[in-house]
Amino acid sequence: MLNLSCHCGQVRLELEKRPDFIHECNCSLCQKSGAIWGYFQPSEVSVEGTTAVYNRSDKPEPGVSIRFCPRCGSTSHFEPTDAKIAKIGNSMVGVNMRLADERELSGVELRYPDGRAWLGEGEFSYAQESRIIGILKDR
Repeated sequence: MLNLSCHCGQVRLELEKRPDFIHECNCSLCQKSGAIWGYFQPSEVSVEGTTAVYNRSDKPEPGVSIRFCPRCGSTSHFEPTDAKIAKIGNSMVGVNMRLADERELSGVELRYPDGRAWLGEGEFSYAQESRIIGILKDR
């Protein structure tokens, strides 16, 4: 079990498990929010505290609503929008894994999807090779 919180502690998340992998996406939304995402079933995530919401306006039909702490501004998680749920169901919550202590994520694969080039459908391509958190490559 992992316990995460925003900077001020108003928003708290409890995860039943560690993520299988984490995405550090290079799209403008992920870059500017400072989030790296672990993906979970809604039943695996508990959120306490009040969050504010942001829906991007640069896409005709955004797929997720970004949640953040209204006090300290920390991005906490995302949930699919109603339109996305209508298309694919409510099968995923993204949690900002920057809220976790990196030591708790040791051994988890960090992937780098090329969100700038992604058209919104299909698989991601990757901007660089993945790495395992806590393991540094020889340089």
